[in-house]
Amino acid sequence: MTLRLATWNVNSLTARLPRVLGWIEEHQPDVLCMQETKQSDQTFPVGAFAELGYESVHHGDGRWNGVAILSRVGLVEATKGFASAEDQFGCRIVAATCGGIRVHSVYVPNGRSLDHEQYRFKLAWLARLASYLEETCDPGDDVAVCGDFNIAPDDRDVWDPAAFVGATHVSDPERQALGALFDWGLEDLFRRHHAEGGVFSWWDYRAGDFHQGRGMRIDLVLATRSLAARSVRAVIDRDARKGKKPSDHAPVVVDLA
Repeated sequence: MTLRLATWNVNSLTARLPRVLGWIEEHQPDVLCMQETKQSDQTFPVGAFAELGYESVHHGDGRWNGVAILSRVGLVEATKGFASAEDQFGCRIVAATCGGIRVHSVYVPNGRSLDHEQYRFKLAWLARLASYLEETCDPGDDVAVCGDFNIAPDDRDVWDPAAFVGATHVSDPERQALGALFDWGLEDLFRRHHAEGGVFSWWDYRAGDFHQGRGMRIDLVLATRSLAARSVRAVIDRDARKGKKPSDHAPVVVDLA
């Protein structure tokens, strides 16, 4: 048997709930992490997911951001935010234990531009994520951190490196912050199965970028070594970016033995 773990920035459940439900029915993930739900905890469609057999936990304020985990293999010990009094970082992380795996759904800040205060906030958020994992998890356990990282791990993960010089998502400090998570004990599961470049998970809505292949791989499933060793398949479902009113992100799906 395999366990199917997926992550997807849905870019508003209000706008795309039918698409999300249809995708779940077709692909049958055991655990699905979602980002940018843009829902409050009170409006999150618990019932719609329960009808498909999923327990859920959601962390959102109803305006921006919003993260969730759905599971049909159990969902216990859920926590919202960084579980500390200083949680000024917004609704960007939720965690739960699902099928014996400590799963985190994360939505890393965008950063906007290198000289913007949101870029400094992004680096602070990533540093807090690293310390949070250090405080709450053991790299020897089965741990997954899934979501929209708003970082392309290396130049293989952008359609044209020259087009991103001086921009966010590819800067050295951002990649070093991602590297700190790798140093702690996480591995990029898609890269484990795909050394090639040119496979993306996000395309801007503007200028026909999706059809022109101008994308980035910024949605990641990271896992500790014990979990990575169980991965047998990793794909990005590009088809989910097609059709009427799609999210600008595609789901990343990993199968674990």
